[in-house]
Amino acid sequence: MKKTILVALLGVACLASCKKDKKNVDTPPKSGSTLDLIRDSVFLYAKEAYYWYDGLPTYDAFNPRSFTGTDDLTALTKEVNAISQYKINPATGKPYEYYAPSAGEAKYSFIDQGEVSTELNGTNKDFGFAPLFNDANDLRIKYVYPGSPADLAGVKRGYRILSINGNSNITYDGPNGTNTQFVINAWANGTTISLVLKRSDTDLTPVTVTLNAASYSINPVLTYKTVDAGNGKKIGYIVFNSFTSDDNADPKLDAAFNYFQSQGITDLVVDLRYNGGGFVSTAEYIDNLIVPVAKNNTTMYTYHFNDLLVAGKQKLLYNQVRLDPDTKKLYNYGQFDYTVAGNTVPFTKKGSLAITRVFFIVTGSTASASELTINNLRPHLDVQLIGTTSYGKPVGFFDIDINKYEMYIPEFETQNSASQGGYYTGMAPGTADYPGVNDYDDPTKDFGDTTETLLSHAIHYVKLGTYALPSQRIQSLSTKQKTFSIEQSNAAAIELNRNKFSGMVFNKKLKLK
Repeated sequence: MKKTILVALLGVACLASCKKDKKNVDTPPKSGSTLDLIRDSVFLYAKEAYYWYDGLPTYDAFNPRSFTGTDDLTALTKEVNAISQYKINPATGKPYEYYAPSAGEAKYSFIDQGEVSTELNGTNKDFGFAPLFNDANDLRIKYVYPGSPADLAGVKRGYRILSINGNSNITYDGPNGTNTQFVINAWANGTTISLVLKRSDTDLTPVTVTLNAASYSINPVLTYKTVDAGNGKKIGYIVFNSFTSDDNADPKLDAAFNYFQSQGITDLVVDLRYNGGGFVSTAEYIDNLIVPVAKNNTTMYTYHFNDLLVAGKQKLLYNQVRLDPDTKKLYNYGQFDYTVAGNTVPFTKKGSLAITRVFFIVTGSTASASELTINNLRPHLDVQLIGTTSYGKPVGFFDIDINKYEMYIPEFETQNSASQGGYYTGMAPGTADYPGVNDYDDPTKDFGDTTETLLSHAIHYVKLGTYALPSQRIQSLSTKQKTFSIEQSNAAAIELNRNKFSGMVFNKKLKLK
């Protein structure tokens, strides 16, 4: 969605809209600073659009203007975090947005100054790699984006990180430990980083690379290939790392799937292990490439908004004005039909790929649009999950502009054609709901290496119809064991991603009422 240059006025517009509604018990004071108006708007938009708005207190009880910080964005982040903790999930007894590594922080909601929009439209400005704790004392490179500073410096997946910025104290020491936070800050928040890397476990000459954050175009397809499993079985394997915009992602997906079709694959492995989500339209696109042709025009999934929006009682969303890139006409979020009937998405089969089974490789970094992709296909194919429990985000958002900020709070939940959803605690491989196998991620091997633990499970299943023993069981029978349990490994991976985007962004124009 293209945005018009009206965002600087939205704080005032929001306030004016609220003042006109005499029945609104959440009327803020008539005057205040720009920050006051923004803080008011954050709360009042949540009271209207937030999926769990009914758990929020009144304006006076919440007191938006009480949230302060060293800068305005910090104050607003504290406010968004507070909003996220009110509504309790009866299945867990904790807030729907409970974030285990740091209780009190929002699991889904956030506010920024446009960084996520830039990233999801296919441009990053960072180092182009991400780290992962393979074990408590084993920090690795988990992926590198082509064309990024890390790629141009020759950094590869699987390289072991011995030190960062001259500091070798990088052993995992818990989600809020000094070492862990140092790694996160150096990688996620720095503009320059120096790494001492060991290129293999037998490497006797580590290398030092210094990277400067820079802008580069994201290719979300890190690799794709086929694997001959014998007996007429051929596996297509693709690593899809981010649900960037359709303009950016779709041509890369088409190239991979056209290749799979030409090779006559019988099974498909979609590696989403580090994919934190992105645009829902791209999730629909990849589902349409995978789904059987017989499912064309049947229901893919449905959106479910809160009852205020379904009943057409939105007022502030009329201030969220956008430009339709096709018609070049203005529209706003208040004009939309938020009913389930108006938000049912059908399959529209793309290509001619014909498979009956798909494996998804997942970890705790697999979130939101990735989980949507998986959930949409569950009623229609044999869907197998390999890896560790996913992040757990069955809700999504559209952007809300407030002054120079963009707020993302869950406005909808999705369900597949079998009304399955609600996976707030994640999708657990090897369970009744999610057949497959639960096992450690393996960042020591490159993507597509047939000996890499998680891919090898899929190959074994295609060949023999069963999974091999998970590596944690094998290790328990040997003298070489990880210090991490599989749960600790997953938690550490989630913590390293804390400052990175995980979400499902609605980027299509909803139907007008």
